[in-house]
Amino acid sequence: TNWLCVMLTNNVGHHLMVRQAMIPRNLKPFTYICGNRMLSGHKPKSNVKDSYKILELEEGCSLDDIRNSYRSLAKRYHPDSSSATADSEAFMKVEEAYRVALSDAATKKKSNENSEEEEDQFKPKAPQHRHYLSFEGVGFGTPSQREKQYMQFRVDRATEQVLEYRKQRLESQYAVTDLMKAKDVRQSKKVKITQAVERLVEDLIQESMAKGDFDNLSGKGKPLQKFSDCPHIDPMTHNLNRILIDNGYQPEWILLQKEIRETIERLRKSIVASRSKLGGPMTPYRQKQWNRICEQFIEDIRKLNKRIDNFNLVVPILSRQMVHFSADKEIVRAQKTYEALTEDTEASNSDSKENKEEDVKRFGWKSSLLKWLNL
Repeated sequence: TNWLCVMLTNNVGHHLMVRQAMIPRNLKPFTYICGNRMLSGHKPKSNVKDSYKILELEEGCSLDDIRNSYRSLAKRYHPDSSSATADSEAFMKVEEAYRVALSDAATKKKSNENSEEEEDQFKPKAPQHRHYLSFEGVGFGTPSQREKQYMQFRVDRATEQVLEYRKQRLESQYAVTDLMKAKDVRQSKKVKITQAVERLVEDLIQESMAKGDFDNLSGKGKPLQKFSDCPHIDPMTHNLNRILIDNGYQPEWILLQKEIRETIERLRKSIVASRSKLGGPMTPYRQKQWNRICEQFIEDIRKLNKRIDNFNLVVPILSRQMVHFSADKEIVRAQKTYEALTEDTEASNSDSKENKEEDVKRFGWKSSLLKWLNL
């Protein structure tokens, strides 16, 4: 046996007693006895409601409230507290109530945590800040769990990309085949129409020949004369062009060139005429009218420049291509033309006045004599 010094301490922190006892070395775990009750192996008999009443608390309070109430009551009823209200039986009831209340509060807290965990499983997980720094923001939980989820996400994404690529490839193939079919149909229709026109023309020619419409031609039975002796020109092409020219046919670029020249001349005349109508020093109202005329003229020049672009695309000779007209330069030109016209009119008016004055000087005595005779 060995001597063992045993110190018992309550929950408040006060040392209750110090005893020395003869404890056998081979003694199994034993029970310490403090006062009149056992500290272990004791089962409380009071229920939960009575325990809360003893602790002067209400059900549902926190663990801190239970501990604080127990400490205050222990100081009041503990036998060794040397207080006037010390009572061992009341202290035992308080301690039993404290243990029951602690176990009840711990049980409720654990059940609440379990219910919250179950609810969290069905709630969407808010991504944490570290998720945005790794694994493309995929997954939740520990890093190893998020890594597994990210690997599965990559596999699913790769599968979807492969399926989408195959789908697009098949759709493109079907689209190409549909285009080829549509092109073949259009080509076959075009061939049919061409053949039908050729047959119609041939039938009309044969019908006219049968009627004798070609018998009175001057060159019947004679070959076409060559209009050019140049060996580098195809005689058939040259003859066809000559026939077209003789019958009044003109290429498209020639007609476009003629139209462009006529249009620019017309626009120049119209803007000069408009400026002449407004007259000499312009008032603010006339200035507004002139601004509107200039805006319309700029729009007409823009349309004309588009025609020039079309002309440059079809003209066969680069030296025949045309440049764009500048609206600002044309307006300045029209202003100068107007000023020149006004100067000419003023000069002609001054000449006419001078001639009249000379006539008056020459024939003034005759006119006065005629007036006197009339009187």
